[in-house]
Parts: sequence; structure tokens; C-alpha cells
Amino acid sequence: MNEDVIMDDIPGEPAPPADAIVKTVHVPLAPDRAFELFTARIAEWWPLATHSAGHEDAVDLAIDGRVGGLIVETLRDGSTSVWGTITGWQPPHALAFTWHPALGPEEATQVAVAFAADAAGCALTLVHTGWAKRRDGDVRDRYVTGWDFVLGRFVAAAA
Repeated sequence: MNEDVIMDDIPGEPAPPADAIVKTVHVPLAPDRAFELFTARIAEWWPLATHSAGHEDAVDLAIDGRVGGLIVETLRDGSTSVWGTITGWQPPHALAFTWHPALGPEEATQVAVAFAADAAGCALTLVHTGWAKRRDGDVRDRYVTGWDFVLGRFVAAAA
């Protein structure tokens, strides 16, 4: 994987905007292993059947690990759907990306994920911002619980 310099959209100072979704989970893995599970092995734990553009037809999800790389869902028929673009990449500490599953990039929000060593292994903090671009006003509320479910799957895979 390419270790490009991180961009300014990785979690940290300054504080996220008031409408940001901020989620933190802890896993019993070192940050390098947690980062690898989140990125290179995302298809192993992401709930494609319920949290994807293709739902039951989704068969794969991959992150091209580099700034400018894409997050791509693959369907059973071989077609693909771009969910976002990597905007920050600093293994094993952080990544950031635009986020627009099943939508065009003009409605992309931004997600930043940081991995920090803690007493139990690693704390993963996800910050999701940029809601003003979305036309469907209630989508932020759905992501509050959606990220809980998705990150729960990540925690289970890390156990």
C-alpha cells in the first residue's frame, strides 16, 4: 500500500462541526492490524446485504489504499458502484474519504477514521461530516444508527 502524506481531513484538531457524527470503538488489535482489517479486509466484515447499494446482489467491497483510490462495491453480475474516493491515507494511523454509496459524487459527505493505540489494543474514531451536500435531509439520523451497526461488525471481526 502507498503511504501518502495525510490530508487535513483526518480526525483531530480542530473539533468537528456540530452536526458531525463521531463514533469510537475499541478493538483488541494493534493499530496496524486494525487499520489493515478496516481497509484491506473490509469485505470480510462489512454488512453488504443490508448496508450497500446492491444489497443481496453485492458480493465484494474493496478500498484502493492510496490517496485518489476508490471504494468500490462489486455486484454479482460484475458491475461496480463507486462509494467514495480516498482523500487521506496514513497507515496505520488514519484514512479519510468522500462517501456517496448509491449516489453521485456531488452528494458526497466526508468520513475520517483514526486508529490510536490504547490499553485494550486500539481505539478507532470515525468522524462523518458534510451533511449539507445531501438532498435527503433525514439521512444523517439514519447514519447515526447505521455506523453503530457497521462498526459493531468491525469489532466482532476484530475479536
